[in-house]
Amino acid sequence: MAEKNSKSRGLGRGLSALMGDMSTNPIESTESAQNISNERLVPVEKIYPNPNQPRKTFQEEKLIELANSIKTKGIVQPLIVRKKKGTKESFEIVAGERRWRAAQRAQIHELPVIVKEFSDIEVLEIAIIENVQRADLNPIEEAIGYKSLMDNFDHTQEGLSKEIGKSRSHIANLLRLLNLPTEVQEFLISGQLTSGHARALVTCENPLTLAKKIISLGLSVRDAERLVRNTGQKKIKTKAKTKEKPADTILLEADLSLALKMKVSINHEEGKEKGLISISYGSLDELDRISEVILNSS
Repeated sequence: MAEKNSKSRGLGRGLSALMGDMSTNPIESTESAQNISNERLVPVEKIYPNPNQPRKTFQEEKLIELANSIKTKGIVQPLIVRKKKGTKESFEIVAGERRWRAAQRAQIHELPVIVKEFSDIEVLEIAIIENVQRADLNPIEEAIGYKSLMDNFDHTQEGLSKEIGKSRSHIANLLRLLNLPTEVQEFLISGQLTSGHARALVTCENPLTLAKKIISLGLSVRDAERLVRNTGQKKIKTKAKTKEKPADTILLEADLSLALKMKVSINHEEGKEKGLISISYGSLDELDRISEVILNSS
């Protein structure tokens, strides 16, 4: 990928200009008019998707809806493309991949495009911002998009918040989702979990187990938070109760287990002369044998 962009730019504003928004600024209006004059039709087979597109999933149902609209009204807004490296007449999508996919389903053979020059970094930036502003990304894709912007453009969470119009807490919460196991992230991508469910799982020790339980029980976000909280409290209590036994107690447990051929556990109350001894049996025959040993020794 190209080197980091040293300039700090207004991402959202730049995207608005790119997408051809109307402006009262005469210079920007002139540029918009030039874009219209630069518009041309390109065969669909000469247009390729951006390999660094942050959006990886496209809902087929929504693509079909857009395809039906295209059949009726055509492509209202041209795609923004750049020349594909190593080719003469092929192009790479900068903005508008969803329209490109829907147009193929509508069996449209030529698409209106505006050809512009962009660096690899600019293409990545535009692709992320376009999708984020249009809420086209699932939580994981959005989080990966923010991370890419921060890694490639040296943005802080606060600076990114101002640029794209999202709260800093929203960005921070999504970035935390990338700490979840891949399997849990897949649940988010598929829509089986919401970002609210996933946020509750970020700090727990067994997120995958709890994620499966949340899905199987159909828990709400509030119920999921309660489940995680209760599980954490149980672990704390268990850890508080479980202490390392003295070496001589462990040896005595081993001797007794060997003699009885059953598991023996000794829990001696610290600082006292009393405790509890328990013997685990695996069958009624073993229970009879324990009873016989105890009764015969009395």
